[in-house]
Amino acid sequence: MEGLSERKKKILRIVVDEYIETAQPVSSKAIAENHLTEISSATVRNELAALEEQGYLIQYHTSGGRVPSPKAYRSYIEGLSERGGLTKVEADYIRQTFERRAGNAESVVKRVADVISELTDYTSVAVADPAGETIQSIGLFPCGEKALVVLVTDLRILKDAFVALPPDMEEGELAKISATLQAVFGGRKMAQAREAEEQAELAFTSYRRVYRDALDALLSYAGRKDVVLSGENKSPLRPEYNEGGVKEFLSLVESRDKIAGLLEGDGSEIRIQLKIGSEGMPEDCSMVTAHYSAGDKTLGTFGVLGPVRMDYAKVVSVLESVGKILENMAEK
Repeated sequence: MEGLSERKKKILRIVVDEYIETAQPVSSKAIAENHLTEISSATVRNELAALEEQGYLIQYHTSGGRVPSPKAYRSYIEGLSERGGLTKVEADYIRQTFERRAGNAESVVKRVADVISELTDYTSVAVADPAGETIQSIGLFPCGEKALVVLVTDLRILKDAFVALPPDMEEGELAKISATLQAVFGGRKMAQAREAEEQAELAFTSYRRVYRDALDALLSYAGRKDVVLSGENKSPLRPEYNEGGVKEFLSLVESRDKIAGLLEGDGSEIRIQLKIGSEGMPEDCSMVTAHYSAGDKTLGTFGVLGPVRMDYAKVVSVLESVGKILENMAEK
């Protein structure tokens, strides 16, 4: 809200808060009577007109109230530094969720997305970048005429790739292949997997086709970014989507590649970013995102996807608080 007087900032916050709460345009009379009783409705009206000229507010009808513009929402988020964090109950819920399920094979990324959706009551999205994950084990397990490639990192278990096996191959050979892969890649970061490709090739002494297919599966794991969603049905229930807008929202949710592009993150700090409408989003949608790292591990980029009229104060508090709790747990 740089360049605005303190009174304009206050009025703008009131308009955004009221519109988020009621979904109705906010009038000068309502502001003067309910919030700023010390100044006249005419003064408030003049301030609203000035904010409209500066691009912060929109008035669809001459006699109607104002609604926030995307510029207003951006300024609103930037001015949320004085917001309160989560309640003790909510913070305890986050910690207990991760502590209680620490030994679960379920992806940490999925758990984080579930917690964000639960606390915000919106659809949460995440892109997990495996580059910073450490390979703990890799092995091949017989499954009929194929073998399942199972990769375990310090954050998750990947097991959706199969390799074809020669008809005469004995089970003991699979164990040898698994041991070789483990010797070459165990303890490495996923980002370093391709660097060890030549070393792995030299270690292949027999069944080179099986080795090559297993290696390709590993490199595919290392290079992909998985999109995770939670609470897909929550945001479409918002009143903004009652008249057809839900179709555009659902088309975005169904496009994992598009979501991955929108969730591109960088840096290790929890930095809040906002995308509204035309920035690769459907007109009635916005996305608030944060990039998470825990210790030396990059978890990925997480966000909340919903209508432009979103409870940004709540969403930002949840995103920042979840990130800080994860960092604190990683340091212990």
